[in-house]
Amino acid sequence: MAADIVNLRQFRKTKVRSEREAVAEQNRISHGRTKAEKSLTRALNDKDARQHEQGRIEKPDQD
Repeated sequence: MAADIVNLRQFRKTKVRSEREAVAEQNRISHGRTKAEKSLTRALNDKDARQHEQGRIEKPDQD
């Protein structure tokens, strides 16, 4: 009845790595966006900023 010898330090490290990888994968799914999605958001924000600036009424300087 011989059991396999297990190095507990390596076992713990492997377990921690797998847990971190699982969390990272979940974060990638939750927060990750493609380059196309990021550029689309940036373009829409720039367009909205330009429209906002076009609607601004400038007051003449009072000297």
